[in-house]
Amino acid sequence: MKSKILLTAFLSVSLLACAQETPKVKHKKKNTPTKTTTQKVKFANAVDPICNMPTEADMKDTAVYKGKTYGFCSSLCRDEFKKNPEKYAQK
Repeated sequence: MKSKILLTAFLSVSLLACAQETPKVKHKKKNTPTKTTTQKVKFANAVDPICNMPTEADMKDTAVYKGKTYGFCSSLCRDEFKKNPEKYAQK
């Protein structure tokens, strides 16, 4: 009986101790926009030639072929394009 009471008391104290810990990370109070140096790019393609998803001006996965920049939805599509760019650039 005493062991059950002691165990309950120990668990209660440990739970209370854990619940009162404060986070050590201080978060920003206000989310302010940061200045970026990225520029919006005009792509030679309106859709990803591999999966046919629409391209957006801020896509990060790009490839340059014959002086034109092509945008892709992912690095997988970009890598597939690079294997045979002539096949996909004609689409």
